[in-house]
Amino acid sequence: MLYHYLYPLSEQFSLFNIFRYITFRTVLSFLLATVISIVWGKLFIRFMQRKQFGQVVRDDGPESHLKKAGTPTMGGVFILGTVVGTLAIAGNFSSKPLLLTLFVTFSYFLLGFYDDYAKIAKANTKGVSAKGKLLWQFVTAGIAAWLMIKWNVITPDLYVPFVKGPIINMGSIFIGFAAFVIVGSSNAVNLTDGLDGLAIGPIITSSATLGILAYALGHSEIASYLFVPYVENVGEIAVLCAAIVGAGVGFLWYNTYPAQIFMGDVGSLSLGGALGTIAVLTKNEVLFVVIGGVFVVEALSVIIQVVSYKTRKKRVFKMAPIHHHFELLGWPEPKVIVRFWIISIFLAILAIATLKMR
Repeated sequence: MLYHYLYPLSEQFSLFNIFRYITFRTVLSFLLATVISIVWGKLFIRFMQRKQFGQVVRDDGPESHLKKAGTPTMGGVFILGTVVGTLAIAGNFSSKPLLLTLFVTFSYFLLGFYDDYAKIAKANTKGVSAKGKLLWQFVTAGIAAWLMIKWNVITPDLYVPFVKGPIINMGSIFIGFAAFVIVGSSNAVNLTDGLDGLAIGPIITSSATLGILAYALGHSEIASYLFVPYVENVGEIAVLCAAIVGAGVGFLWYNTYPAQIFMGDVGSLSLGGALGTIAVLTKNEVLFVVIGGVFVVEALSVIIQVVSYKTRKKRVFKMAPIHHHFELLGWPEPKVIVRFWIISIFLAILAIATLKMR
């Protein structure tokens, strides 16, 4: 919001003209978010310790995780708080794509906050019912997708990597498809959040990648050169992505093994929803399968495990999500985490490379 006061001053003071550039505000957003999250994160952890808001650990999980019980949780509060504080300085709230992303993010934030608080208050791992979560998520995502079309922010066309133009106009079906992408992303990130720093690493790489794509699609000349669809004002999402990356780096400062704080559903559901919404707004729903490949594999491992057990009474993995499978194979937790990070970085670079392969 401060942007809306500072940029108009450029008519009197040329120095403020720098706020016009998305690139400057993107860099500023990352730097501010990193510093704010590291400083605020320490205070937040102390607060959660005083309130005794600790993690409730599943008793059917790996035995090594039992010692994590009581570790402060709901770190997503200071992640999203940092993002909001940063956008208050560098964000351009006249951008409809930015507003739509924030709508989904904070709706899922409220859902995750209630879910985490319910778990802590009742000292169990149940929280909000699965049906209740899905209803909330799909209603929010459906409204957002409908507004994207209603406001002419994007078209209902489907784009895929390696093809210059849209392959099909999905019409009204697009709303359901977009909602599925957003909800799927939110829950996939939530499933990935099971080891110290495991989820935030791919969140950082995915946000950075989507930020680059958002800037490209929001710049008419670059979009034309790369044969990708131009989406008006979607470039402003790059500022949001930079804030998420910076806040994520600050969170990782405390969440790295052994973690001093956990993200909680308040963080994983909201950040996953944000990533899914950005993927839809940048017309990269299909490419997001590559960008968020780690999240996709984690979610698929759970689906495969459940289907296999219900139909054959046999488990494919020692435990799902798949990161627990590797733990039970004897991999130390830090090794699982770093190797998943490496895969995420590789997939992010691969996704960006597809921009020139159309």
